[in-house]
Amino acid sequence: IKNAVAKRSQAIFQIPADFRMALSGTPLENRLAELWSIMRFCNPGLLGPLSRFNERFAGPIERNRDRDAQRLLRRLIAPFVLRRTKSQVLDDLPPRTELVLSLALEGAELAHYEALRRQAIVEAEAAVAQSGSQAHFHILAQLTKLRRAACDPRLVSPNLDIVGAKVRTFADLAGDLSANGHKALVFSQFVDFLTLLRKPLDAAGIPYQYLDGSTPVADRERRIRDFQAGKGNLFLISLKAGGFGLNLTAADYVIITDPWWNPAAEDQAMGRAHRIGQLRPVTVYRLVAQGTLEEQIIALHHDKRALADGVLADSGEAMSLPSQDDLLSLMRGTADEAR
Repeated sequence: IKNAVAKRSQAIFQIPADFRMALSGTPLENRLAELWSIMRFCNPGLLGPLSRFNERFAGPIERNRDRDAQRLLRRLIAPFVLRRTKSQVLDDLPPRTELVLSLALEGAELAHYEALRRQAIVEAEAAVAQSGSQAHFHILAQLTKLRRAACDPRLVSPNLDIVGAKVRTFADLAGDLSANGHKALVFSQFVDFLTLLRKPLDAAGIPYQYLDGSTPVADRERRIRDFQAGKGNLFLISLKAGGFGLNLTAADYVIITDPWWNPAAEDQAMGRAHRIGQLRPVTVYRLVAQGTLEEQIIALHHDKRALADGVLADSGEAMSLPSQDDLLSLMRGTADEAR
């Protein structure tokens, strides 16, 4: 119900109740309007109408980093919010180590990405000049194309016979982990990228499980049980299929093959292994292509986390969401400007 205009939310808002409570691991993922929607259900009227909330809080905090507005919002919601982090609840949870594997694109792959980037800038600037309100969607489409190209050239140009640096690195990493008796969860937002990652596993004879949004419920449950029982060294999972309902503590490694805009989604992915029942330390690898949009996405994660921490806890930080100009700056490769 974090989308206040969704039919589901509208229906739930109308339910008569003497007591209301909302439970969420990510009450703030992208923007403050999500918090307004939750509070609209739990305590109607506390934050006023959405238009007034946007004027008073969302705009100043997200665009201008207004700390006075941030502190006022935190004081308003504090009596109604009970926040517990995983480290507070699970004192005996093994440690989690996060590492970035920075991969250099070379030769034809690098040239392919750079050509796409230059073309994307031209098309995005043309969209801004011509489409007005639709420009934002055109820019996001171009950014998605660049994200896919950073994963593997074949995701954008299927006719190219280029095995990307990520697929090669993943193959080596999967082989090392399997040879040393480790089990790993492998996440990607792109199902067709998971398809490419399966090929070196098949060639090397490395057993694995697979799950995406099209997997039937019965197969989903069977594959989860099989992995937990030791059938498969790796579990390849799409973002949509793995966001909830998975307990995969048999794995002690997590590989995030493409960084996502929202760090909360990555945290949820890591949480499939790093949760109650995990007895071993968990290591998380992020595969990041050097000189691409992915490096800038990692840089933006700080601001995303600051939005939640600044409102739900006294972190002293605020966040600014990427504007249309910020997104164009990402495309041009100027991460500092976008932040």
